[in-house]
Amino acid sequence: MKYIELKCKRPDNQEEFEILIAELADIGFESFMEEEDELLSYIPQKDFLREKIYQIELCRKQDNGSGLSVRLVEEQNWNALWESNYPPVKIADRCYIRSTFHDPDDSAEFDILLRPKMAFGTAHHETTALMIELLLDEQLKDKRVLDMGSGTGVLAILASLKGASYVAAIDNDEWAYRNAVENAALNNIKGIKTRVGDASVLKDEEPFDLILANINKNILLSDLTHYAKSLHKDGNIFFSGFYLEDLPAIRKAAEQNGLKFVTHLSKNKWTAAIFHKQ
Repeated sequence: MKYIELKCKRPDNQEEFEILIAELADIGFESFMEEEDELLSYIPQKDFLREKIYQIELCRKQDNGSGLSVRLVEEQNWNALWESNYPPVKIADRCYIRSTFHDPDDSAEFDILLRPKMAFGTAHHETTALMIELLLDEQLKDKRVLDMGSGTGVLAILASLKGASYVAAIDNDEWAYRNAVENAALNNIKGIKTRVGDASVLKDEEPFDLILANINKNILLSDLTHYAKSLHKDGNIFFSGFYLEDLPAIRKAAEQNGLKFVTHLSKNKWTAAIFHKQ
């Protein structure tokens, strides 16, 4: 099968980036990759209609001869394209995240397989890598864990591998839900409860010992009260998906909801922070 590649500049704002991904997915694009400051999106040639691209505001703005490009990707180049753009990732010398076309790393404590269908959630993005680094140092034996905005399900998978007794993976995107189910099966994990929804579905869940929320600043601030209510006393929340400059706002809202700031990690200005429920 031949594919069309759409290349555009990646929005600096994480929320705008996620909206762009969603809009492209709505018009038939099925795979996404990040390349430096650009987003590469792929759609089967038979499903491509150029006029649909111009329904997306950001694409219209970039269609000035330099910011937006479209090209045909021949079938024989497709697997090589994925492999060259999806190198395996090893985090803290303990967690190795790879696809099916990579060899395992026997030195890794945790070996996680993902099918490469989109960029974020594969640990190539700083926020996912930071969350994994924090998660590796967390004691999860027999704990209840929530992965909110789960994407590929990589955090939920790692939590399960670390001994969590119950893991819920929730995302408001149907594609992410299906991909998380697929990736859990790929890693022979059956205990993850995967569902489509937003913070409003947390009312159906018992409180958690650990909540992982790698989303973006605005959604975190909007839903923080729901997360705090869904956390056991003495439980922790890991927040990510925002820049270091946004940490004071996140911290203020968290403290207003009874959450105490513990520590944070940053990489290329992206930040992940731990909060504890008093």
